[in-house]
Amino acid sequence: MCPIDTRRALGHSQPMTNVTELGAYLCAPDRPDPIATLLAQGESRVPALLPIRYSRMSASAFAFYRGSAAVMANDLGPRPRSGLQVQLCGDAHLGNFGIFATADRATIFDVNDFDETFPGPFEWDVQRMVTSFAIAAANRPEKYQEAITLAGAEAYRVAMAAFASATFVDTWYFRVDASSLEELTKSGGLPESSLAEMNKGFSAAEKRDQWSAIRKLTVEVNGQRQFVNKPPLVVRLSLAAGVMEAVNRAFDRYKETLLSDRQILLDRYRIVDFGHKVVGVGSIGLLAYIVLLQGRDANDLLVLQVKQAIESVLEPWMPDESSKSHGKRVTDGQRNIQAATDAFLGWFDGDGGKSYYVRQLRDKKWSPDVDLFKDKDLLAYAQICGGALARAHARSGNAEAISAFMGEGNEFDLAMCDFSVGYARQSNADYSQFLEAISAGKILVSEPDSISPEISLRNDGAFNLS
Repeated sequence: MCPIDTRRALGHSQPMTNVTELGAYLCAPDRPDPIATLLAQGESRVPALLPIRYSRMSASAFAFYRGSAAVMANDLGPRPRSGLQVQLCGDAHLGNFGIFATADRATIFDVNDFDETFPGPFEWDVQRMVTSFAIAAANRPEKYQEAITLAGAEAYRVAMAAFASATFVDTWYFRVDASSLEELTKSGGLPESSLAEMNKGFSAAEKRDQWSAIRKLTVEVNGQRQFVNKPPLVVRLSLAAGVMEAVNRAFDRYKETLLSDRQILLDRYRIVDFGHKVVGVGSIGLLAYIVLLQGRDANDLLVLQVKQAIESVLEPWMPDESSKSHGKRVTDGQRNIQAATDAFLGWFDGDGGKSYYVRQLRDKKWSPDVDLFKDKDLLAYAQICGGALARAHARSGNAEAISAFMGEGNEFDLAMCDFSVGYARQSNADYSQFLEAISAGKILVSEPDSISPEISLRNDGAFNLS
């Protein structure tokens, strides 16, 4: 369904010279049906979990937007392109930015989700980011909605201009942390209240160490920690005959993708429990294992997440690029984009073709509830996200060329604002169509508590590491 102009969107994919062509969203008459796109994604996922995914997507227009990256990829793919390629996050909505711990135990703010990462034109990430703010601000004054998207786009453009004149090494090592935000506040670039909100986030992240995950996800039985069993959200899986061997083989493959010092560290741990944990919105239905490891004693524990990686939603639109291993794609993309990555980030492929990436679960991770932000703080958050996204793109792309393309004026900002308004309407119309499909029984939704315990995810053929 197209809620606005039904003329065909400009469909060429050649480099452009006019930045305004990135602006207005025009719905193509032959646009793929969004509901069919979402249902097609379900074909490669665990069927028993799909009603949870659809239920979470139905909660709000923003929740739907979070889960419909594939729909937006189909809309961005045929559009005009800048021709300036970077390593994209691929799903750069405002909920996929946050605070996390680096390998040296510092806490930084950055892009933090990479399931869809893929090389592509820089503007695709910017367009997804600014539209997410437009949707999040839908219940706020109209002038404010425009101001917030302009702020995010302007922050991206200004930051990219700065990286265009910085040394490559300085760009590579630049981090958004509490001290850099404080400096931004002192220079008048960030309100004091917004700094206070972000400092709350850094403080919250410091408290979310590996033991917060252990306390939440495990219980002690006969002196030994093991995962709780609360199907379908958390399912403890047996490590009986054959399973432990398979898990250990996969774990050995994963360790080979780490730096040698991380391999030495993990060699000191042994796997003591194994399970599956439903995560996110768009990712629900993909396999997402949790692994409990023990070191010296019962107080020396570590939880890793093993998450299935499948084809990026952007991949069909970038035919000159290819990914032989999606676990490697996600891992390499994250390493290319983030200022500093999880010390345990790695990947492996199973013998049967499934691909996975591995990271530490919940270690000092925090994302804000933007619904609680005051107007000026949400606007400031758009600026912070815009700057962080520019830094991510400057690491893998040509900052000078991107900055020159955007120019020094506000033409780029206005184009992104124009796009965000049009695409927010489109996404909201898709959301309405989604709710209609649920009402008509074409899409089944279920809250986790309503799914019968008789559905045994343990015995689902998809639950294996091959």
